[in-house]
Amino acid sequence: MTGGVPDELDCSAVIADVWLFLDDECDQATRARVKQHMESCPSCLATFGIEEKLKYLLERKCGGEHAPEGLRQRLSLEIRRTVVTTRIERDEI
Repeated sequence: MTGGVPDELDCSAVIADVWLFLDDECDQATRARVKQHMESCPSCLATFGIEEKLKYLLERKCGGEHAPEGLRQRLSLEIRRTVVTTRIERDEI
C-alpha cells in the first residue's frame, strides 16, 4: 500500500526488509512498522509468507551454514534492485 500517511511504509520498502525482519535483525520500531504494514497489505503478507518458507527451506537444506558477508551484501543489493525495478515497471503499466 503506497501513499496515505507519511509514516506509512510503501511495499517496496517492506519487501526489501523482509529478510531483516525474518532474521530479527531490525530494531523494534522498524519491526513494528513492517508488521503493521503487512497486516493491512495482503500482497506484502503473501510475499512475506513465500520468503519465510524459502528461509526455512534454505536453513533446513544448508544445515545452518552462513554465507560470506560479501555474498550476503551482494544478494541484498540485488534483491533491492529487483524490487525497485519491478515496482517501476509495474507503475509504468
